[in-house]
Amino acid sequence: MSVTLSSARAAAALRTSARVSAEVLVVLVMAAAALWVLGRMWSVVWPLIVALFLTTLTWPLAAYLRRRGWRPALAASVVTVLFLLVSAGIVALIAVPVASQSGELVDGVSAGIQRLREWAAGPPLNIGDDQISGAFDAAMARLQNSVGSAVSTVATGVSTVFNGLITAVLALFLMFFFLKDGPRFLPWLTRQLPGRLATDIPVVAARSWQTLGSFVRSQAFVGLLDAVFIGLGLWIVGVPLVLPLAVLTFVSAFVPIVGALFAGLVAVLIALVSNGLTDALIVLAIIVAVQQLEGNVFQPMIQSRGLGLHAAVILLAVTLGGSLAGVVGSLLAVPAAALVAVFWNYLREQISEPPQEPEAGEPLPAAPVPS
Repeated sequence: MSVTLSSARAAAALRTSARVSAEVLVVLVMAAAALWVLGRMWSVVWPLIVALFLTTLTWPLAAYLRRRGWRPALAASVVTVLFLLVSAGIVALIAVPVASQSGELVDGVSAGIQRLREWAAGPPLNIGDDQISGAFDAAMARLQNSVGSAVSTVATGVSTVFNGLITAVLALFLMFFFLKDGPRFLPWLTRQLPGRLATDIPVVAARSWQTLGSFVRSQAFVGLLDAVFIGLGLWIVGVPLVLPLAVLTFVSAFVPIVGALFAGLVAVLIALVSNGLTDALIVLAIIVAVQQLEGNVFQPMIQSRGLGLHAAVILLAVTLGGSLAGVVGSLLAVPAAALVAVFWNYLREQISEPPQEPEAGEPLPAAPVPS
């Protein structure tokens, strides 16, 4: 029996598809416009984001002091000073041992380069000293020919460091004001908005704040796990500067992908120049194992519980953020996905139909009889 297609239904389906496609296109254009405006304002937005991260990290202590009767300004000042002292202590834990053992590290690097040169001179490479010297001279000549680009690169690096300092100072001041006046924000926002927005936006903002706090705390816990496991592995192998490397691992955990790569590279390099190739390979294996556990087990599980996101969503968000905006995109991908989920869940709550109550006189459904 042949089936005849309905031209009316086909036309209706095409009209519906066209309407939905036009609506989706409008939403995508608006999202692209919002991202473009965000990019133009990035010099202000980025310090604001950093300040929010720092505030979520330090707010529990400020809230505790406020509950104990401290004035908001005093509590915010004390927490800000403590944060500066802790940050300075972390820098000292990394810099002081490295400076005290810098001579040994320089000697180890020189010895490592000499061993590498001797290995290259033997089979199977059989690279002689003349070839090594020629390659070195060629590299120096190429470096001299590219002095202009090197100067521009240095200038770019200096500008990046300067912008980073400005961002850090501005974020620190914003953190102080957030700690001091944060609880006033939602009531103020409620008074400024008209109609239903006075209810919806403060609720979404409060839920977003809780979600952001969960992200920062989970990221700190994951970084602590990395630091403990990698630090234990370095201590067992006998690598020097275990404490600075563990602290560096914890701090770098807040920068996905690149942070772990940088901390692991530093640990492997120190193991190579101080203990030799075998211990360096062991350290590399330890770091790869811990990073695999962190990336595939710890981080998705902890963040999925704290943020209400599935582990696969977190992995896809980090991948997409890194492909779109590099390191910054990887750093902001998970909290951005969590905030989108907060907005979507609230929107679903508002547009969902309430369960229908049975009308008067209508019998209730019978309860199932147990078998």
